[in-house]
Amino acid sequence: MARPAVSSVTRRIFLIATEESGDRLGAGLMKVLRQRLGDAVQFQGVGGRAMAREGLVSLFPIEELSIIGLAAVVRQLPKILRLISRTATAAVELSPDIVVIIDSPDFTHRVARRVRARDPRIPIIDYVSPSVWAWRPGRARAMRGYVEHVLALLPFEPEAYQRLNGPPCSYVGHPLVEQLATLRPDAEEQRRREADPPVLLVLPGSRRSEIRHHIAVFGQALGRLREMGVAFELVLPTMPHLAEAVRAGIRNWPVAPRVVIGETDKRAAFRTARAALAKSGTVTLELALSGVPMVAAYRAGAAEAFILLRAINVQSVILANLVLGENVVPEFLQNDCTPEILAAALRDVLADTPLRRRQTEAFAKLDTIMATGHASPSVRAADVVLATLRNARRAVQA
Repeated sequence: MARPAVSSVTRRIFLIATEESGDRLGAGLMKVLRQRLGDAVQFQGVGGRAMAREGLVSLFPIEELSIIGLAAVVRQLPKILRLISRTATAAVELSPDIVVIIDSPDFTHRVARRVRARDPRIPIIDYVSPSVWAWRPGRARAMRGYVEHVLALLPFEPEAYQRLNGPPCSYVGHPLVEQLATLRPDAEEQRRREADPPVLLVLPGSRRSEIRHHIAVFGQALGRLREMGVAFELVLPTMPHLAEAVRAGIRNWPVAPRVVIGETDKRAAFRTARAALAKSGTVTLELALSGVPMVAAYRAGAAEAFILLRAINVQSVILANLVLGENVVPEFLQNDCTPEILAAALRDVLADTPLRRRQTEAFAKLDTIMATGHASPSVRAADVVLATLRNARRAVQA
């Protein structure tokens, strides 16, 4: 297929984001690119509401890919494959100056490989690295065949790509580093954080399947903690689409939490919390940046656990531990995720103990570890996209 000549005026950028977190990253990137290029840029591809506000008309609603659980994926596989094919075809037919895939590697990387096979001249940027450092490390080397550059959210990822012989990788920064003002307490909130009874957060997950696996054991652990004579004010932050599942799950908890809904109220709870019980995930990094010591746990279905526990090749699955480079947050996985174990660990992290002090001292290092200089993550990401565009343009003209 003959590729149209690249316009000297307009840059065509095809972006693909299929989850809300990726949609927010894509919107931030689009905003900076629009500031840099003005009207000389056109955006197309797949995205959600945030990217739509920046001018993207999505090929399809990203809610069509909100599929949770292995059984659901199997049932929806023909639909998923059709959407992959449709997205790749749209990208090739547009013949953009660059494709930016954002997170969701099970979808976006399949699109990228098809685009590369059909038109190798289109450069591809991967915004958010898959967890090649944790499992399936061979993916890094394979990505060299269809990705020009990886934009990393975590500071240790460029070294991992170099070690695994992957494509060039640049640390652009995690979006959380732009949100520190909403995570850190003011003077009044700090007084509440230090006051009794302490605010204890419980965070069972951001997906229905995660809530289903954690809600009962977390409730039992909190009941055991209360039986130990530990006083606390329990707060459970969640999102609107999960509120019904959460309320159903806590109906029989021995300790009733105060449920707060939405990102604003969640951050307010973080700013007053003394400690947290959290499902392993990005929330552990969010808590660490907030200065909230925690206990982290994870339970999965039997089949998923069998695969993951044999595939993971890192010393910790806690994101905060990985960024810090030391295992300061205790993690209790599968059979170790029991009410008795969790309650004992929570008692320690709520009190002035070596465990709590070690966490707070480590968390104080995160600003330096995750620093991005004077540029925001979106600006740093845009810098790489524009540099790749310039290099591709020079290659066409050569």
